[in-house]
Amino acid sequence: MQFSGLLFYDVETKEIVDPPQIQHYIRDLNIDQIIDSITINKNEYNLKPFFYTTITDQNLINYRQEIMRDLENKDLLKCVQSFCEGMIIVRKDLQKSTNYYYLNQKQRWLLDAAGKYCYYVKEFYERLKSIDLKSRGLLDFRQFLEGYLSSQKFIVMNKEIIDIQDALARVKYALLIKENTISVRRYEQQENFQIEIESTFAKFKQNSNKNYLYEFKYENEMNHIEAAIVKNVEQLFPDVFASLRTFYENYQNFQDATIQKFDREVQFYVSYLEYIQKFKNSGYHFCYPDMTQEKDIMAKGCFDLALANNLLGENKKIITNDFFLKNKERIIVVTGPNQGGKTTFARTFGQLHYFGSLGCLVPGYKARLFIFDNIFTHFEKQENIKNLRGKLQDDLIRFAEIFKNATSNSIFLINEIFSSTTLSDAVFLAKKIMEKISRLDALCVCVTFIDELSTLSEKTVSMVSNIEKDNPNHRTFKITRKPADGLSYALSIAEKYNLTSSQIKDRITS
Repeated sequence: MQFSGLLFYDVETKEIVDPPQIQHYIRDLNIDQIIDSITINKNEYNLKPFFYTTITDQNLINYRQEIMRDLENKDLLKCVQSFCEGMIIVRKDLQKSTNYYYLNQKQRWLLDAAGKYCYYVKEFYERLKSIDLKSRGLLDFRQFLEGYLSSQKFIVMNKEIIDIQDALARVKYALLIKENTISVRRYEQQENFQIEIESTFAKFKQNSNKNYLYEFKYENEMNHIEAAIVKNVEQLFPDVFASLRTFYENYQNFQDATIQKFDREVQFYVSYLEYIQKFKNSGYHFCYPDMTQEKDIMAKGCFDLALANNLLGENKKIITNDFFLKNKERIIVVTGPNQGGKTTFARTFGQLHYFGSLGCLVPGYKARLFIFDNIFTHFEKQENIKNLRGKLQDDLIRFAEIFKNATSNSIFLINEIFSSTTLSDAVFLAKKIMEKISRLDALCVCVTFIDELSTLSEKTVSMVSNIEKDNPNHRTFKITRKPADGLSYALSIAEKYNLTSSQIKDRITS
């Protein structure tokens, strides 16, 4: 049967080769940091192109989720990890076959690599047979392996490997060393004087903690003397070495392309599962989101993966939050005091949709997320003096570019816009932006200090970052669905412009 690969259930889909240009929102949402953490120990597989390519095909998302669910089976995961470790060994042996200088050694390393390859593939299939698989991808691959192992091509190659290895194991020769000359002869039951000498002098042996013997390691590259000896041995056993030479010439590319593709693509799933395991071990939940083209969305117990990774390393608690939109609701307006978790909430919203679109689990107990065509972010940035534009003009130009490409299936994540202008101008411009998004009927999270935006229309929902009742300076980092309160707005503005009572007192006394 034809097997198209784990990541692409459609045979016609082209494999991703090079990573696409990283889009603007990737860095705003710290997705690049998350992907770096996921792939840090998998550099040889070049996994970033997979993680940087979102998909909009619901069937493909479900296809990937099936595979991820199967791989949550610890027995299967260990089986796959063991197979991939075996393939790493095969590649290392092949590298030696390429790098070493002497042809005989190159030939032997290729033979050994091919032998290990056959062993690991057969072992993998035998272990897969006993595991209850549910996903289309892994079931298809197991069926492919069954056909591959019973193919004439594999059977012939495997037999040649065994025959040549057995023949090489039977090669025995004797070395006669006299002064500066080494003679190579067939071994014909000649007496081994080393054994006789060791036996004679055994009674004089005394305990010694130091071992003066040199251990010859097989993986060492041969020197010119060893190479000359092997060349003489080849003349004594021409048929054996002829078989080795023929194998080397015929099986330079002995690995099956589909198995190589599997070895790489399965790491997409394995690396992500390995990454989130540390969060699970600490008691945090992940779920398979219901990816939908409807805009009634929700998530319970979600959190920012990039921030959580740092907090976990510092043994700090990860704060989780919930959200939902229903009926005509499309826009979440988040207000509240500075440094209260508002921007983190916006990033979480984007991260959930991003990794959900890859077919991955997402942080939380339960989630229903939207299949988007693009994510647009507008996070506050410092003025760029090189373009000779003011910050307000920069903001407006960026929004103009966004709206050129946005559709009703896009997601907007906006963080503190128009803070460089007066409050009245900021309110006016922000309302125009929000009205434009509302007319698109797109999903949006807007972090703002402008309370008026939270009641702009029936599509708007207000959420507020909370503080402790008895200690207004202490943020809980919980974002709850409730009307914007003037207190949070006032405190946010005061902090933004260094006008809180403590800040004013400090300036007076200084």
